Amino acid sequence: MAITLGPDLIARLVGEALAEDRADADATTLALVTPGQRGRGAIVAKAPGVIAGLAFAQSAFRQVDADILWRPTTTDGESVAPGDTVATVEGSLSGLLRAERTALNFLTHLSGIATAAAAVVELLEGSGCRLRDTRKTIPGLRLAEKYAAQTGGAETFRTDLADAVLIKDNHLAAVRGRGLGIPDAIRLARETNPGLRLEVEVTSIDEAREAIESGAGELLLDNMTPAEIRPIVELAAKHDPRPLLEASGGITAVNAREYAEAGVDFISIGAITHSTTALDLSLDIQTA
Repeated sequence: MAITLGPDLIARLVGEALAEDRADADATTLALVTPGQRGRGAIVAKAPGVIAGLAFAQSAFRQVDADILWRPTTTDGESVAPGDTVATVEGSLSGLLRAERTALNFLTHLSGIATAAAAVVELLEGSGCRLRDTRKTIPGLRLAEKYAAQTGGAETFRTDLADAVLIKDNHLAAVRGRGLGIPDAIRLARETNPGLRLEVEVTSIDEAREAIESGAGELLLDNMTPAEIRPIVELAAKHDPRPLLEASGGITAVNAREYAEAGVDFISIGAITHSTTALDLSLDIQTA
């Protein structure tokens, strides 16, 4: 599922961020910068990484002052090294200063996500296993963050609760409270959502067997070790069609390859979006 960010969404998110920052009433800039002063600047990488979110930075400068010239020297998905110029800006010095933080907040955050995703994807290379993102995102920024994860090479199972069926432990607790089990949960979900992909979270080989025999197309193997996963991989291989297997919970860059080599199709790592480190980028401004 490819994430597309429309210009209206970008403009809205950036506009809300500028309003939060009260960019139109920058007390410091109003006091120190004359209306006619002009400047130019370069967004420069201070660390290696993968760029994502250039359109957000551009929108920040344009919304503050439509006459600011924005010239990207990279593209989303491109790797940068320390010292590389990501983009240049030129125009009203007041506009540059008032848009600076909002532009960098989006660009450093989204580039950090892309960088984290790309690092895991590189670790998985040649294993046949792919990286999935999660819904563990900052409220309001989900599409932007998932876009950034995809820019780094991750894939998306669902963007929201309506995109697909994912029967998790608390859903199973709800149906078990009615005297039902995994087969009933799958049946009810399919009856209600006949066209949607369906994945079931399992925590043991017995639950996996129930889900597979009930026709689940995908299994989420939650908080299992690679040793616990391997028998489920063997079990799944005996069924036609073979269900897709996703491992999640406790997976990091340190052990991602080990999980991949256990034979799953996907691993998912929430930390890529909820705990990523921003890519170190700065805007160096000079007066014209």
